[in-house]
Amino acid sequence: MNKSRFENGVELLNSIDGEAGSKVIESLQDICPDLAKYTIEYPFGDIYARLGLDLKSREIATVAALTALGNCVPQLKVHLNAALNVGCCENEIKEVILQMSIYAGFPAALNAMFAFKEVLFDRAA
Repeated sequence: MNKSRFENGVELLNSIDGEAGSKVIESLQDICPDLAKYTIEYPFGDIYARLGLDLKSREIATVAALTALGNCVPQLKVHLNAALNVGCCENEIKEVILQMSIYAGFPAALNAMFAFKEVLFDRAA
């Protein structure tokens, strides 16, 4: 029997984000479990599961997009961890954030770099 979008999404979410992704989903259960379900099904059960890009490329794109948005620090931290989890090295992530300074501006890049600094500190602890 084929796995559901939800089951595939949970499996992929756990392999990419580990505990951080699960915490986000759990934090939605008491206020809007449907949003938690949709957050698993569409991004992870559908998009991340596609064959067109590897997970490392997807996380690089996600880090770039969240950096450019500039107002998504909690989500950015989850995906900075995820990028490291799927094989991005520290320097690659720094370069992506630095690249975003051109297109998103220095405030967005500074916020992202400080978020990355926190992620690295937390992972080292």
